[in-house]
Amino acid sequence: MFQTQLNDQIAQAQAKAVEKAKHLAQVAVESAQELAVINQAAAKDALAAAQDASSQLLAIKDPQQLTKLAQPEAAQEVAKYAAAYQAKVNKVVRNGNKEVAQVIDASIDDARDDLVKFVKEVTKSAPAGSEAFVSAFKTAFESSLQQFDQVRATATDAFANFEKSVDAALANIQGQSATAKPAAKTGRKSA
Repeated sequence: MFQTQLNDQIAQAQAKAVEKAKHLAQVAVESAQELAVINQAAAKDALAAAQDASSQLLAIKDPQQLTKLAQPEAAQEVAKYAAAYQAKVNKVVRNGNKEVAQVIDASIDDARDDLVKFVKEVTKSAPAGSEAFVSAFKTAFESSLQQFDQVRATATDAFANFEKSVDAALANIQGQSATAKPAAKTGRKSA
């Protein structure tokens, strides 16, 4: 009887794991598709900007026109474009991570619930005279359940740290665009 229960629970756990893996794979595919759309749009915009810049360069008749093309506003436009692109990528990555975090959280809850249920079933049918062993086992089991909370905390920290890294990278890009404008104005005054 015990072996049958164990086999059933293992089969159920495996089925849940397969479903969660399928869900995570679907999330990964959807995120990749969103990133592909963002990258395709970025490539089209970059190509259009390059064609426009080429047309402007070919139309230059004197050096003054060249200096007008090299204005800081153009660099700022590129920086704004890069920041907007990064924000779109950031949103896709955050949404994917949020979904993964939810699946991990649900998996931890499911595994914990399954183990608690299993231990209750097993200890319910313990033979007479094994109360001391069952009590010691339950105490050890309750201690081991704390590991689930530690795994959850570690996963939460990992996702929070990842988001902080993405935020820092985005802030760095935006900071570079903000410093490009004053530097370009200073360069123009000294020329």
